[in-house]
Amino acid sequence: MRVMVLVKATKDSEAGLMPPVELLEAMSKFNEELVDAGLMLAGEGLHPSSKGKRIAFDGAARTVIDGPFSETGELVAGFWIWQVKDMDEAVAWVKRCPNPMPGPSEIEIRRIYEAADFGEAMTPELKEQEDRLRDRIAGQ
Repeated sequence: MRVMVLVKATKDSEAGLMPPVELLEAMSKFNEELVDAGLMLAGEGLHPSSKGKRIAFDGAARTVIDGPFSETGELVAGFWIWQVKDMDEAVAWVKRCPNPMPGPSEIEIRRIYEAADFGEAMTPELKEQEDRLRDRIAGQ
């Protein structure tokens, strides 16, 4: 099963403060352990929301909202995508993670939908299209 592991933003990350060298070294070592274990599919840090945009949808209307966004605790500062056997394995790995922020922080784990999760709504044609898209992305 694939999961997205979300590193929640803090006031420091939203202010654009860079982590100290020691934290970068610890996170780099942890990422290497994830790769060595065959779990890590992707992972990146994100710029503060002040450099971001949101697009609000209401029917056919689209409204662009410039950052920064409020509710820092609901924002994402970085992410990983992992391939794990179950949620317990993902939790065990997150518990091994260095604290990703100086000070209090949170990491959220969310399961990624797979084609089978959509049941009958995922027709063979849609599944085939999804598989083609994944192959194209992997080939880039």
